[in-house]
Amino acid sequence: MLLGSLCRLPLAVARMVLAALRGRLSALCWSLVPLSLPLPLPGWWRVSAPSTAAPAGLRREREREREREQDDASPTPTSVNYHFTRQCNYKCGFCFHTAKTSFVLPLEEAKRGLAMLKEAGMEKINFSGGEPFLQDRGEFVGKLVQFCKQELKLPSVSIVSNGSLIRERWFKKYGEYLDILAISCDSFNEDVNVLIGRGQGRKNHVENLHKLRQWCREYAVAFKINSVINRFNVEEDMNEQIKALNPVRWKVFQCLLIEGENTGEDALREAEKFVISDEDFEQFLNRHKDVSCLVPESNQKMRDSYLILDEYMRFLNCRNGRKEPSKSILDVGVQAAIKFSGFDEKMFLNRGGKYVWSKADMKLDW
Repeated sequence: MLLGSLCRLPLAVARMVLAALRGRLSALCWSLVPLSLPLPLPGWWRVSAPSTAAPAGLRREREREREREQDDASPTPTSVNYHFTRQCNYKCGFCFHTAKTSFVLPLEEAKRGLAMLKEAGMEKINFSGGEPFLQDRGEFVGKLVQFCKQELKLPSVSIVSNGSLIRERWFKKYGEYLDILAISCDSFNEDVNVLIGRGQGRKNHVENLHKLRQWCREYAVAFKINSVINRFNVEEDMNEQIKALNPVRWKVFQCLLIEGENTGEDALREAEKFVISDEDFEQFLNRHKDVSCLVPESNQKMRDSYLILDEYMRFLNCRNGRKEPSKSILDVGVQAAIKFSGFDEKMFLNRGGKYVWSKADMKLDW
């Protein structure tokens, strides 16, 4: 009807009417843009269409939504510390992962959890305790080490041990699968080790440390030392001994209190007498500043920057000064459990948590 009427009008007048109609239709369509309503429009009017850029308010809302999604995203379990046992043959007074249970997962269940962690992005696994070599005379941790390197092909597999139960035959059987062996040594004075709780009758902790260092050389395992600085060793000068042992890393921790573990009514330890101030810790670090392999970790760095799995494969959240467990990754999966870990991924990276941790990449004179 409209087209018939237009056809009877003079050509110039018809063009004017069409132009007016195009303007009205264009205005109507662009009034719908903020509502994000899709509206296919005829090609004859698109030449004069305004820019389709989203309004500033809409862009800001999209940016906020992306930020919320990032905050809700689960951290990646790049490096995991699996305390598969709480049992130990030493009685270190400051221990903050005490023998509150004797539970150890069956080997195949532990392997299943480790495979889940690898699938979620794990690159490094560290086996700890308690004392890892106490279970099955080291066979349990040996089989886990072999599985992680041979089957999961993890770049880095490490163990933290007090070293008292490790035998050379273990290196012969499992040494090729282990990247780093960290031995806990808090003093080079045997009397101080006994005071701390690292005494075992006639066995000498320091002499054993040197023997383990030699085996690590012979079996191509990177050697590391962990020391907890406390009231009994804070005045000690360890420069000469550490340089002689030449570990790839000397991790120096400040003595840490964890409610329910080494302090509080339901704790198995009373570590208050071991605690030092931040100033004491800094003085110890300053005394050893020329040791190139020193890696210091204050209480603040340590509390939130480790992903810790307990014997049930639950992530432990230490943000509130005690270890609050998530549900087990075996029951709910890694992504669901890790959200309750309290893990600070930025702090992990800032403290140098990711380093050259595969012995294949280390330039070492074995």
